[in-house]
Amino acid sequence: MIISLDRATWPDVPTSAGFVLVPVGSTEQHGPHLPLTTDTAIATAVSDMVARQLPERTVVAPPIAYGNSGEHAGFPGTMSIGYEALRTVIIETVRSLALWARRIVLINGHGGNARALDDAVAQMRAEGHDVAWTGCAFPGGDAHAGRSETSAMLYLAPAHVRMSLAAAGDTRPIEQLMPLLMEDGVRAVSPNGVLGDPAGANAYEGMILIEAVVNTTLRRIRVFSPDHRGRLTYPANRKDREAQRS
Repeated sequence: MIISLDRATWPDVPTSAGFVLVPVGSTEQHGPHLPLTTDTAIATAVSDMVARQLPERTVVAPPIAYGNSGEHAGFPGTMSIGYEALRTVIIETVRSLALWARRIVLINGHGGNARALDDAVAQMRAEGHDVAWTGCAFPGGDAHAGRSETSAMLYLAPAHVRMSLAAAGDTRPIEQLMPLLMEDGVRAVSPNGVLGDPAGANAYEGMILIEAVVNTTLRRIRVFSPDHRGRLTYPANRKDREAQRS
């Protein structure tokens, strides 16, 4: 059973919900062809799909739609609240939810939020709250607004994708780009804001990518074994588990 807080009234909400899933996204540029809310849309969709497959009564909260997106500040439309503010928002969100929720999982759609989530969730676990977080990274995906995210949005919200404007940006590996991004931001390396190439993106591929993230997230939640930072990092499948043990 899934209860969406954005459509519920307070009597609809169980006094001891099994799980509360909180999508965490961002409002930041995603090239000329994807909406600013791409990360939030993906995190919200994954949360909804996961909730429908959990056996307990699961509440999905409205998303935290602003993240730590300073690297995208060179583009109009980006709204970043930064590390400190995001950390505080997560802490106060968990404290509030914990008054009536048994277990809280934050589903993150933006990589720049990771440090704030690590620090906030670790603090909340130290305070005794049953909370963890996990990300929506696509297996083998490109860095930003490339084929993976474009495919995902063609599956989730095709009316919001402007494929006629899609164009490649900087296609170097993210490991190579990261020092430049940290120092100068995305615009310095990619004037159109894309890190990757959206060419070939399609809704079917997006469905496969989203389903993979949903399945991985379900496995992690069912095992619920957070690391010291509060991350749910349970391997995605048997092959991954065997590799981790070797």
